[in-house]
This record gives sequence, C-alpha cells and structure tokens, in this order.
Amino acid sequence: MILSNRVLNMDESVTLAAAARAKALKEKGDDILSLTLGEPDFPTPKNIQNAAISSIKNGKASFYTVTSGLPELKEAIAGYFAKYYGYTIKQNQVTVATGAKFSLYTFFMSVINPGDEAIIPTPCWVSYGDQIKMAEGVPVFVQTTEANHFKVTVEQLDAVRSAKTKVLVLNSPSNPTGMIYTAKELLAIGNWAVEHDILILADDIYGRLVYNGNEFTPISSLSEAICKQTIVINGVSKSYSMTGWRLGYAVGDSEIIAAMSKIAGQTTSNPTAASQYAAIEALKGPQDTVETMRQAFEERLNTIYPLLAEVPGFKVVKPQGAFYLFPNVKKAMGMKGYTDVTEFTTAILEEVGVALVTGAGFGAPENVRLSYATDLDTLKEAIRRLHQFMEEL
Repeated sequence: MILSNRVLNMDESVTLAAAARAKALKEKGDDILSLTLGEPDFPTPKNIQNAAISSIKNGKASFYTVTSGLPELKEAIAGYFAKYYGYTIKQNQVTVATGAKFSLYTFFMSVINPGDEAIIPTPCWVSYGDQIKMAEGVPVFVQTTEANHFKVTVEQLDAVRSAKTKVLVLNSPSNPTGMIYTAKELLAIGNWAVEHDILILADDIYGRLVYNGNEFTPISSLSEAICKQTIVINGVSKSYSMTGWRLGYAVGDSEIIAAMSKIAGQTTSNPTAASQYAAIEALKGPQDTVETMRQAFEERLNTIYPLLAEVPGFKVVKPQGAFYLFPNVKKAMGMKGYTDVTEFTTAILEEVGVALVTGAGFGAPENVRLSYATDLDTLKEAIRRLHQFMEEL
C-alpha cells in the first residue's frame, strides 16, 4: 500500500506516544509513574456532568446542531470573553470544534496556502508544525533561550520574517515551558504583527491556570488593531477538567471563522451535542472549581519545583502557568553517558519506571517535559526515582 506524502512527512505526537508506552507497560504489570499527558487528574465538576446528562435525558443531545456550535454556547463564549478578555464579540466571530486541537487544524487549513510560512517560537507544542505542514505551509521555528525564560523577542521574529510569512503562533502560558508573556512583551509583538500584516494565532488554552501572583494577558485585548489581527484558540479541556469531552473554540475575524466552520462542515460536522451543553454550564456556571484546581496545581508546583531542581544534572526554570516543568537535562545526560534525549527518557522509563516526554518533539533536544497534573504523592515518588536513576552512575 502506498501512503500519501502528507502522512509520511508527519511526525507522531511524542506526548501521546509516551503516554501510550507508559500505559502498555503498566497494563503488563510494571510499576510505572506516568507524568506524560497534560490532563488534569480532577473529575469534571458535577454541575457540568449534570448539564450533559440533562441534555441527554430531555432529548436535546440527540440531534445535529449547527456545524459551528449551538447559539447558546456561542452566547456563553461571548459572555466569557466579556468577563475575562474585556471586549465584546458577535456570534459570527465564534466557531466551536471537536477540541481546541481541531480548531487549530481548521485555522491553518483556512489561511495557509502552499509555501506560506508560519513562525513558531520553540520550545513549542508538538502539533503546530505538523498541522502547518498538512496545510502545505512551512513552519519556521525560532529557538528561544532559557535566559529569556523561553520567550521570543521582536528582534528574533524580524530576523526570520519574509515575504511569505503569514502567521505567528503564540502560546501563553506555554506548553511545554509554562512561561507567560507580559503585557509589555505582547504589545511589542502584537504591534510588530500588525505592522507587517501577519496573523496572530493565540493559543490561550492555559490562560486560567497561572500561579504565584503571575497574570495572564490575552494579546487580543491590548488594542483594537491587534485584536483584528488575532484568532484566539481556547476550550474547556484544561481549566474545567474536560479533556475527554473534546470541546474547543476559536474567536476572531468573521471571514476566517466562517472558513474554519466550512472545513468542519466537510469533516467532523458539529461537535458532540452533549459536550456543547456541558460547555455552556462550564462557561456560565460557578467558577469555584477552576480556582480549586488552580490552587492545587500551584501547591504541586511549589512543592516539587525545588525537589526537581535538586536532582543531579537537572536544571529547571520555574514556570508561571500551565502544569508542566521543563528541565534542561544536558548535564544529566552527560553524567549518564547519553547524547540523545529520547534515549535518555527511555532509560528512565525502563530503569526506574518514570514516564517523561522527550523534549525533542518540542524542539528542545536538551530538555524533558514533566506534567504535574497528578497527585503530590505520585510526583514526590517520581522525583525520588529520578534521584535514584541519577545516583546510579
């Protein structure tokens, strides 16, 4: 069988691959601690569950909805934006999708023509580059530095800008680094994008999960000109512990939003109706569970960060949001005789049963990603095992 070049040129998601391998070893009976997936360990709040159950019982969830999402859900998203973004949006500026990941896909498919370039600061989430390539675009990766807390500068962006540059991808708080851009930094980047007529793809999925007095600033809120240039991607997976519900959305220019809905109409059709009714309750209902989770993640971060920093050869910058630690392990690899970070993470999994994600897939061949979206006992034991691994020289 001859497969398409599109799929042959595509890399496997390193996060999903690491999680799958850890799960397989665990099912085989191995003692595995998996710190791979960015998935809150809290159940979906009861009020959200009940909203979905009600929609099933009353028959509302039995039928197709408008491809771009229920009007009631778009209204809830508009209310969310008014509260957390500080500006108003119309329903034709919103499209709902089967997960924020699919929103990203339909965006790239809607605006990228063959040969168009999209700038991606690295380290970055693993799917951006491959989705751009699927749209026959060219991902242009810009390496950030730990010294600048993994944040790109206007000077770096301008150095790679070309006549083919169409999109800038910006993720704050970041997966995998957890770093947050300040309002000043975002304003400079936003004005640069406006000046050069470059679309901003703002992945804001972790915007509610920030810690230790840090603040999330939506780039789209900084000026009318920047807002017009920006498509915001968000969803309910992370903040409301609804990863399995697969419900994301995009907000921005009505023409681009209509194009994204058009692609969904020929692929997934509407997102699952029950998930949409659940999302309405998530966005409009009580927000106390979001804060409960945020506080739990903050406690975990503040507890395990100093412990991880003590592991021989691990150098880690303290993140400000999301729920990942992203230590540099170059020294640790050298101490253990490794030159490849993927082989290093494989050795950790096989020798001490801790599943991490290789930094190679994020564009960071000297780092590993550790998710602290699990309980403190598991996290402490995992770090104890990392100590054990490094001490067995």
